[in-house]
Amino acid sequence: MSGAGKKVTDVAFKASKSIDWEGMSKLLVSDEARKEFATLRRAFDEVNNALQTKFSQEPEPIDWESYRKGIGSRLVDMYKEAHDSIEIPKYVDTVTPQYKPKFDQLLVELKEAEQNSLKESERLEKEIADVQDLKKRLSTMTADEYFEKHPELRKKFDDEIRNDYWGY
Repeated sequence: MSGAGKKVTDVAFKASKSIDWEGMSKLLVSDEARKEFATLRRAFDEVNNALQTKFSQEPEPIDWESYRKGIGSRLVDMYKEAHDSIEIPKYVDTVTPQYKPKFDQLLVELKEAEQNSLKESERLEKEIADVQDLKKRLSTMTADEYFEKHPELRKKFDDEIRNDYWGY
């Protein structure tokens, strides 16, 4: 095979090797998402298989001499001439230049979202650790120790006591 078809099959083959299907499947949380992911993977495998089998093979050359013996040279020469005159146009990709900048922009946004997600994850993990620490110490903690970590509550309670508001 030569030209664009070979390039497409090579890219598809490399893409199929670089996709971490198992890693992506571990990120899914709902059954519906798992079903959609399985459908996507099957479709990808089918298309990739078709590219590898159908489009990666050179067509077998036509044995014109065997046809000449069975049919006759005049008719075969006419078909050979018609076959040789067929010119298959080269594929000119006009779609990729339109969508490549959009795709690149999406990749940039994805990286930004990933960084934001990692920062938020760190913040939440710290908050979880604080809550777990508080849970362990809560039975032995004094009010003053608690109010040191939450001064806004101390102010709220002091204001309620000062204003003689006891919650009823």
